Amino acid sequence: MSRIGRKPIPVPAGVTVEIKGNDVTVKGKNGILTQSFHKKMQISQEGTELIVTRPDDEKENRSLHGLTRTLLSNMVVGVNEGFKKELEVNGVGYRAIKDGKKLVLNIGYSHQVIVDEIDGITIEVPTPNKVVVLGADKQLVGEFAANIRKKRPPEPYKGKGIKYADERIRRKEGKSGKA
Repeated sequence: MSRIGRKPIPVPAGVTVEIKGNDVTVKGKNGILTQSFHKKMQISQEGTELIVTRPDDEKENRSLHGLTRTLLSNMVVGVNEGFKKELEVNGVGYRAIKDGKKLVLNIGYSHQVIVDEIDGITIEVPTPNKVVVLGADKQLVGEFAANIRKKRPPEPYKGKGIKYADERIRRKEGKSGKA
């Protein structure tokens, strides 16, 4: 049996879960998340725990079991605590500014790059070289942070660009002159 799929998901106080067939809605202090799951997975709530079961041990059902449990767990954590991704802007003259609901990036182009906040996502800029993406939906937070990073990925020679705070850039030596 799936080790991940077998673990029950604790539902903290202040979070409500509605299960209608295979559509699950989770409500909490950070918002409401709704998702449809595969029809073969049975989702039930027993007290303050969510339990995911599968019909048999076929390969597809085994993989769906762990996936369904992880997605449900991410929904519960998201509406209760939320998710965040931190980005760093590195380079001479590179900086980020929050202008209303827009993120304005000066990242070495002849123009400013403007990224609009979307529903379910909050952008914070604590310092000019740090951007924090916050939200309840883990996939949406990761995708939005990846789209910001894509505007100017870090380069391996000087390390200039936008990178995740926990990302390590493998540096290259550069040209070697004639000796």
